[in-house]
Amino acid sequence: MKMKKIIVTGCNGQLGRAINKQYANATDITLVNTDVAELDITNIDKVMELARQIKPYAIINCAAHTNVNACESQGDSAYRINAIGPRNLSIAAAETGAKMIQVSTDYVFPGDGNRPYTEFDQVGPNSMYGATKLAGENFVKDFAKDYFILRTAWLYGEGNNFVKTMLNLAETHDEVGVVMDQFGSPTSAVELAKAIAYLVPTENYGTFHATCEGSCSWADFAEDIFRLAGKETRVKRLTTEEYPTPAKRPAYSVLENYMFKLTTDFSFAQWEDALVEYIKTL
Repeated sequence: MKMKKIIVTGCNGQLGRAINKQYANATDITLVNTDVAELDITNIDKVMELARQIKPYAIINCAAHTNVNACESQGDSAYRINAIGPRNLSIAAAETGAKMIQVSTDYVFPGDGNRPYTEFDQVGPNSMYGATKLAGENFVKDFAKDYFILRTAWLYGEGNNFVKTMLNLAETHDEVGVVMDQFGSPTSAVELAKAIAYLVPTENYGTFHATCEGSCSWADFAEDIFRLAGKETRVKRLTTEEYPTPAKRPAYSVLENYMFKLTTDFSFAQWEDALVEYIKTL
């Protein structure tokens, strides 16, 4: 049996680690792990060189400039990593006949609605992070032949994330201020990795929303984290105005996994259930 090779970029990030665990026991797939030290995705020549050498079955791009506030002041860097990187990988995927998997974000939407966004809703980012990730999506559509774009949100896994931040704060604070008027779907990297592994062998190409089911505010999320971890820490509920950030955050960016529901039998865990599983691992 011929082993299929999958190039994973950003292999040391939360999703990269989850992808590695997802494929740990695969008998027909071998992962070629790269991070910024092994592959500069912003350099087309380096990307082409690796792709021609490996001849991958698929490329899973987990690399991104995800510091939302820093993106506001680091626009060039954000465009290079979030837009030019996916473009380069898509060009390489097309040339080598590989499937391209790009991970995107709820920030491509304006976040001013009051019902979950489907894949058929109009995009309109209002932050540099959202704008650069949308540019990346568009490059994938322009250059990759067979692609999956998965938009996710509020991701947590093995690495730095909101859950760990809250638990660290709980060690030294009786009360933590958290925004109560921004809503989304906390998503486990484990669940997202399952969804990617589900799609990769199929020809079910296109753009998918890929978050855990259900939604909450950041304050609700924090309260659930403290409750599950057995912390006494209280959540002080703040408005967005009381907690200003350099980047504008979507007030309501809940995603509905509509394409998964229309075209597959795959379903994501409820966000509360996925969080229970994650807290057990800490």
